[in-house]
Amino acid sequence: MKSFLHVLSTLAGCLALDIQVSSTGGNATSGYQYGIMFEDINQSGDGGIYAELIRNRAFQGDSVFPSTVEPWTPVGDATLSLQNLSQPLSSALPTSLRVTASSGTVGISNPGYWGIDVKEQNYSGSFWVSGNYKGSFTASLYNYLSNETLGTVQVLSNDTASGWVEYTYTLVPDSAADNVNNTLRITYDASQTSGSLDFNLISLFPPTYNNRPNGLRVDLMEALGGLNPSFLRFPGGNNLEGEDPPYYLKWNETIGPLKDRPGYPGTWTYENTNGLGLVEYLHWCDDLNMEPVLAVWAGFYLDGPVISEADLQPYIDDALNELEFIMGDTSTTYGALRASLGYPDPWTIRYVEIGNEDNLSNGGSSYEAYRYQAFKDAINEKYPDILVMASTAAYNFTETENAGEDYHQYTRPDYFVGQFNFFDNHTEGFKTMIGEYAAVQPNIPEGGGVNWSDPKWMFPEWIGTVSEAVFLIGAERNADKIFGAAYAPTLQNLNSYQWSPDLISYTADPDEDVLSTSYHMIQLFSSHRITNTLPIDSPAFGPAYYVAGYSNTTDSYLLKTAVYNATEAVNATVTFAGVSEGATGTLTVLTAPDPESYNSVGSDVVVKTESSVTAGSGGVFQLDLPDLSVSLLEVTA
Repeated sequence: MKSFLHVLSTLAGCLALDIQVSSTGGNATSGYQYGIMFEDINQSGDGGIYAELIRNRAFQGDSVFPSTVEPWTPVGDATLSLQNLSQPLSSALPTSLRVTASSGTVGISNPGYWGIDVKEQNYSGSFWVSGNYKGSFTASLYNYLSNETLGTVQVLSNDTASGWVEYTYTLVPDSAADNVNNTLRITYDASQTSGSLDFNLISLFPPTYNNRPNGLRVDLMEALGGLNPSFLRFPGGNNLEGEDPPYYLKWNETIGPLKDRPGYPGTWTYENTNGLGLVEYLHWCDDLNMEPVLAVWAGFYLDGPVISEADLQPYIDDALNELEFIMGDTSTTYGALRASLGYPDPWTIRYVEIGNEDNLSNGGSSYEAYRYQAFKDAINEKYPDILVMASTAAYNFTETENAGEDYHQYTRPDYFVGQFNFFDNHTEGFKTMIGEYAAVQPNIPEGGGVNWSDPKWMFPEWIGTVSEAVFLIGAERNADKIFGAAYAPTLQNLNSYQWSPDLISYTADPDEDVLSTSYHMIQLFSSHRITNTLPIDSPAFGPAYYVAGYSNTTDSYLLKTAVYNATEAVNATVTFAGVSEGATGTLTVLTAPDPESYNSVGSDVVVKTESSVTAGSGGVFQLDLPDLSVSLLEVTA
């Protein structure tokens, strides 16, 4: 049985379509952007974009997720145990790993985040040790399937009876591994100790993107760069809020040396290391030339506790301190702190979001009554040019100056198509960011949106991708009011995830990266930016949906189209005012074998065709657009 919307679109749609694009009278888009929303879910930070290879490197834990030895295992005749020493490595990392043994070659082994990719390249390692040891350590990468040591390096000990000593090394494997079933081993001669050594902050990094210390994973950064993104919304997401007091994402605990970052219990069933911190996010923006969209904690926990109006000021002050850390000159308290950490030059923040999804649980009434406005007033008093966005579109805030909202939508394909004109009547001057969107479930005969009791797709499916394109085209038609859009979630570790579908999936093996069908659609649209939308004289929308405009970057006209549930291919005639017979353009069309097609490890179902098209008499371009297709026509102005 076809859905109600399918029947409507088929009846209302015209399979012969005449699109006439004017050259004047449109709106400047104010920089409509395709961006990235980062939420530390699905091991997308630790074990994902953050390039650290060692899982549970510092034995961080708390009352929510207690410290654990796992996945560390002993090497040789050794016993492993957790210790809270009277002299810990730091107050942030109070728990260490004790290795107890009296003789023989012993040590510790770690399998990484469900594997370690080993290539013939430099690996930067470090670890801290407390205890008396007169020998040398051996750091090695070892394949446990083939029982093969792939590379080793000797690290000479600094003899000390007390206190912590950091060791650093560079390890270059002699050969690459055929698989990711590899471990890092650190071993030593137990006979040269007093019976035990304590280890902490055991780290190993492969080469990182732009060779940044404590940096990001190369293949995932390259994939994100392929989207031509314009903004990064960070640090999320539900992880910003925390579940219950006193845990939420505190920016000042994510800066400075790793030994001073305590971590905290995230909202997605695991402990966050805070290795991916505020400065790393800002470097991420620098490296991919993205605008930072900073989210600040707004006094609300996911399980419902809310900071009262009387007690809110310290948290507002903390948000201002964070902004001063990022933007302040070295004469300010927090600007000087930034400089002391090695970053004398400030960054610029133009967009701040207050909280995340504050309409959830018991957050809504206090957010509307006082929390949003209190943060906005304080931020704009000190930084009048910052656009301060509400984390929900559920309320009508009266002030529109330097204000905006974050609209989230997870739904089914038909419902997305029904939202094509959702933004047509939005208030001008009040910016809307589509901070999260995705088609997550198949259509159902009775229609309707998402049902969280139903299963979600494992990977984005093509019919969902086309529906998302319809929704994005509708938003871009209103680009004078829309800040931009970001699919969510962005990243998914296929070995440990809490949410699907996701834009990019991966494992420890870079050859298993999955760029979803939605990735290809966003890449096409994002790589061709409309800077001025243009009026269109055409029949009603459906089953073809489209937006036209001009790009001052390439001096070309653009037509973005998505065809959703047509009975046959749509024959479109397209004219651009001022473009005459003989003009040429490029038509790019994305299709897939069937509506349920999806990309998975080792497969890519998206078919991309590019063809040259020439305007006939009257400057008319003839286009045949298949059902369930996404297309782009680019014509030199």
